[in-house]
Amino acid sequence: MKTTSEVVSEVGIPRQKLYYLEQKAFVKPETERRGEKTFRFYPDREVEKIRAIWKYLRQGFRYRAAYERALEDLKQPKLL
Repeated sequence: MKTTSEVVSEVGIPRQKLYYLEQKAFVKPETERRGEKTFRFYPDREVEKIRAIWKYLRQGFRYRAAYERALEDLKQPKLL
């Protein structure tokens, strides 16, 4: 599980774009309340999805198309 800051740093996606992906339900972080604050945590599978979506967004795809292509990528078995 990674925090928002870790995902932003590791993937290179701007924080606002990450939140937009969440708003559109393309990614679903787990949340945890600590007092007044709510923290987001991204499981490894979601981080991989974010990485794939960001790859396509950087190539100029719109959000929906980037999301759909990312899902297709994630369905493909990885070769070692």
